Amino acid sequence: MEEHKGLPEGAYEGKTGEEYIPYIPAEKNIPELTATSIIMGIIQAAIFGMVMAYLGLKVGMTVSASIPAAVISMGILRGLFKRGTILENNIVQTIASAGEAVAGGIIFTIPALYIWKNTLHWDIDINYLQILAITLLGGVLGVLFMIPLRKYLIIKEHGKLLYPEGTACAEVLVAGDVGGSPAKLVFSGILISSVYKFLMGAVRLWKETVEWPFWKAENGVVSGIKNLVLKFDLLPSLLGVGFIIGIEVSAYMLAGGVLAWFVIIPLISYIGSNLPNVIPPATVPISSMGPDQIWNNYIRYIGAGAVAFGGIASLTKAMPTIIKSFQLGIAELLHGLRGTKRDVTRTGDDLPMAVVVAGSLVIAVIIGAIPQLHVGLVGALMVVVFGFLFATVSSRVVGIVGSSSNPVSGMTIGTLLVTCLIFLAAKITGTAGMVAALFVGAIVCVGIGIAGDTSQDLKTGFLVGATPKYQQYGMIIGVLSSSALVVWTVLKLCDIYGMPSKELVAPQANLMSIIIPGVMQGNIPWTLFFIGVFAALVSELMKVPALPFAVGLYLPLELSTTVMVGGVVSWMVHKFNSPGNLKSLLEKGILVASGLIAGDAIMGIIVAILDSKKIDLGEMLKNATGFGGSSHNLPSVAVFLLMVAYLIFHTQKKSNNEKSS
Repeated sequence: MEEHKGLPEGAYEGKTGEEYIPYIPAEKNIPELTATSIIMGIIQAAIFGMVMAYLGLKVGMTVSASIPAAVISMGILRGLFKRGTILENNIVQTIASAGEAVAGGIIFTIPALYIWKNTLHWDIDINYLQILAITLLGGVLGVLFMIPLRKYLIIKEHGKLLYPEGTACAEVLVAGDVGGSPAKLVFSGILISSVYKFLMGAVRLWKETVEWPFWKAENGVVSGIKNLVLKFDLLPSLLGVGFIIGIEVSAYMLAGGVLAWFVIIPLISYIGSNLPNVIPPATVPISSMGPDQIWNNYIRYIGAGAVAFGGIASLTKAMPTIIKSFQLGIAELLHGLRGTKRDVTRTGDDLPMAVVVAGSLVIAVIIGAIPQLHVGLVGALMVVVFGFLFATVSSRVVGIVGSSSNPVSGMTIGTLLVTCLIFLAAKITGTAGMVAALFVGAIVCVGIGIAGDTSQDLKTGFLVGATPKYQQYGMIIGVLSSSALVVWTVLKLCDIYGMPSKELVAPQANLMSIIIPGVMQGNIPWTLFFIGVFAALVSELMKVPALPFAVGLYLPLELSTTVMVGGVVSWMVHKFNSPGNLKSLLEKGILVASGLIAGDAIMGIIVAILDSKKIDLGEMLKNATGFGGSSHNLPSVAVFLLMVAYLIFHTQKKSNNEKSS
């Protein structure tokens, strides 16, 4: 086979989708959906699903698993087994990425059940099999809804919709097929991050959070600015997230955090310092609160309003795309139902439309018929309508802006708002009605995430020459295989830490827990909510995207500040390297950052399990050696800076080929 240094001509522009000849041409058959690729994909889907579940609960976002999964697959197949084809590696990343998408749908919604149970003391039975059914049904529905859209979005819109992660993954697959793979970067990141997290989280040799207050209280006298504090969570995952999303989005998040923690919290403290009365929704006077208490009682409602507006703003911007894509999706579906002759080449072979329609109808019937899901016929109908509508939106939006900017939470909010209003009109109210509304939103949310992820994977497959129906099988396999562990992880972490939790912020789930009772019972503190709405509106008017700004406004400050450190490292790569070296160095940085995220999250789950079993390794070490971890800021910062230096080193280190060029 002729070797390419990258994707073939026309991969980005210059050729239509029908004219483009992929890396593996349609007439060439090589191993693809093999037992090896399925097993490796299933293992990685479970691992990345658990990793992203932890990360999403911690910081409210996930990152694409496709590239690290592809790199790990190439490293194992080529490095250890001395075999494997590019299409096998593509199947591995296709299956693996499903775990990350499933995690995103669950973490955005299901923790709201725990929040209701713990804060409102509702008698809610949170059943593992119930949540697993929601995940499986929503995930498979998301794959099926994307299939009728593939020919239009991936082929006809080729050159217009770039699908950033999907195209980047295709480049990585081709590079690995031609000349080795940088899998060691991912593995080294995982190893270093895991050791760091274990020594910090389990052995407690240094602090996870450092802070510098700008005020003091002595003998009842406050000096400085009360409740103004600078914080950092010294987590490798946050560093990696910041690098991947870049300095611009990191700065938007930090701007929201600065407004909340450096402006609103000190302002509330100043105004409330001499007020003896309790101001709802708090139960104690403001004068007795610290910054974290003010955040919990007031800022999270302001942040919820901002996130709601940000999600809806993202959705509104995508409205022309929504309308056009929905129309084309219906047209493509009718085209398939009429039995019109399809492209039967290997690279144009989708799952039959009869399977798509029959599968969707069966899933809709199951959703409406299972009493434990509580949604009934009305809820099942809304799942199908909103599921297809927003799967269409999701699949097109990620083609433009990428998966990280996909307004999944905004689409879920839209689903919930309409669902709650319909349930109210149908007299489906009370706790059961609110749980049913959440479950409708959860099924749709999982489907939206999977549809967007499927479209990225199908773009990768289109560029490298994969068989679409094998990838569609792969996505379904990924959903079915990863859901059990993802659901277990989410429920276990919620059980261990409780919700709401300082350790697991889960901003989207907190927002869902506020919106549903707010609409159906009218108990949102609307003043605070609309302060957040208008703060996000100001952001939009200043041409700052409202959603990342709103997420920063909602999150604890220590998350946004550390994400910004990763963003600064990304900025350094752009600033101090020539355009010719930039692409390679950024790819290395993304691989290292992905390893940092994965290692931190994997070990974070282990640390959480140790905590749940009351196993205190730090105390054991102290009893055995007399040495305990440091409670000072500087040692903690020094160790974290070594992690930053490790990332910088790999983003500035040029290969021999780059040096010679």
